[in-house]
Amino acid sequence: MSRRPGKFSKYLESMVVYGILIAASLFAIFPIVWAILTSLKQEATIFLYPPQWLPSPLTLENYIHVLYNSNMPRYFLNSLWVVFMTILLTLTLSSHGGYAAARFSFTGKNTLLFIILLTVMIPGIVVLIPLYLLATRVGLLDTYWVLILVYTAWQIPAVLWLMRGFFETIPRELEEAALMDGCSRLGAFYRIIWPLTRPGLAAAAVIVFVNVWNEFILAATLTTSDDKRLIPVGLYYYIGAYGIEWGKLMAAVCIALLPIILLFIFLQRSFIKGLSSGSVKG
Repeated sequence: MSRRPGKFSKYLESMVVYGILIAASLFAIFPIVWAILTSLKQEATIFLYPPQWLPSPLTLENYIHVLYNSNMPRYFLNSLWVVFMTILLTLTLSSHGGYAAARFSFTGKNTLLFIILLTVMIPGIVVLIPLYLLATRVGLLDTYWVLILVYTAWQIPAVLWLMRGFFETIPRELEEAALMDGCSRLGAFYRIIWPLTRPGLAAAAVIVFVNVWNEFILAATLTTSDDKRLIPVGLYYYIGAYGIEWGKLMAAVCIALLPIILLFIFLQRSFIKGLSSGSVKG
C-alpha cells in the first residue's frame, strides 16, 4: 500500500510535465502553422470573420508571386552566402581559440576568457554607429564582407566557449600518442582532435546560422542597396512596398523559415550531442 502513492505521484508529475511541454510546443508551432495556412489563401479570404481556418480554395499564387515577381530570391541567396562565410570563419577561428583555451595554460587566461565572454552581453545597437563609421572609412559599407566580418566577430565569443568545453571532454592521451608518433601539435590537432569535434561544430553551426539568418539591425544599417539586402531586411521592405499583403508576406516568411527547419532536421542529433558534450567536462 505504501508504494502506490509514490507511483501515483510520479505518474501525476509526468503528466504535468508532458502537459506543459505539449502546451509550450503548441504555443510555439501555432504561429508557423497559421503563417503556412495564410500563405495558401487568396487575399480575399484572409480577412474573413469568423476566420477561415483551412484555405478554400487552396492557391499557390502567393508563392509564385514571391519567387518570380519580387526580389526575395536575391535576398535569399545573399543571406545564404553571408551565413555560409560567417559559419566558415567563425568555426575556424573559434576552434583554434577553443583548443588553445582548453589545452594551454598562460598568465591571465581565465581573465581573458571572461572578457571575451563579456562582449556577448554588449547589445549590437550600442556599437552600431562606430561600426557604420568604420565601415565607411575602410570602404566596406554596403558590401557582403562588412556583414561577414561583423557577424563573425559577434559569434566568436559564444562559439569559442562552446568549443572550449567540447575540447576539454577529449582525452589528452590521444594527442600525446600522436605527438609520440611524430605528429606536430597542429598535425595532431587537424588529424586527431578536430575530427572528434564534429558534433560540437554542428551545434555551433546551427547556432551561428540561426543568429545570423534572423539578424535585422546590422543588416539594415550596413547595407544600402537593394541587391545587397538580406532576408530580414527584404521582408521589412517587402511590407513597405506592397502595403502588407498578408498572403504574399506569409509566403515569403515560410520560404525564409525553410533553411532553418531543414538544417535542424538534418543536424538535430549532432546539435543535441554537441551541446550536451560541450557542457560536461570529461
